[in-house]
Amino acid sequence: MGAVAVVVVAGAAGGYVLLAGGPSGGQMPRSVRVAATTTTSTTLAPTTTTTVDPGTLPQTMDMPTTTDPQFQAGLNGFWQAIVVDNPAPAMPFFFPLTAYLQVKAITNPASDWQNRLVAAYQRDIHSLHVDLGPDAASAQLSGIDVPATAQWVLPGAEYNKGPYWRVYSSQVHYTVDGRAGSFTIASMISWRGRWYIVHLAKIQ
Repeated sequence: MGAVAVVVVAGAAGGYVLLAGGPSGGQMPRSVRVAATTTTSTTLAPTTTTTVDPGTLPQTMDMPTTTDPQFQAGLNGFWQAIVVDNPAPAMPFFFPLTAYLQVKAITNPASDWQNRLVAAYQRDIHSLHVDLGPDAASAQLSGIDVPATAQWVLPGAEYNKGPYWRVYSSQVHYTVDGRAGSFTIASMISWRGRWYIVHLAKIQ
């Protein structure tokens, strides 16, 4: 699948609308290939900042972009979690509990998030680590293909009370011992213009 330009669409102000023919009304590219990045660090003077949990803020219609530095950081943390067999670095790339509470119209969504979704995510990360084999520590992330087939899911569908963008079957590419490999992210959904994994190996 060839690399193509990223399409970025600004959210609509004043509420939600149903879009046809892609968020811009035109043809969407078949997929977006995002190469892996290398992060370097520098020493900065201490600063005082206030971090707001995005899941506590209202949803927006902003179309997620894979060029977002936060997406790249989340993807790299997710890959690290697979390599070292520790789900913790992958949690920022998973749909936030606070946002899930706003989205789901079910009894006890917090329990569903923790006991069904997060539990499956952690099992899948362990399985992917095993799939890398004995030389997992040498595995390198190559990139990710995110299909440009995202749909805007309206309230009332999928037991939801809130909307989001949803995309199926993103492909993660890597190399280990000089061999290329890949696996599928079953489903990602958006919150305020960012992609998050909600189902990894399969929708369950």
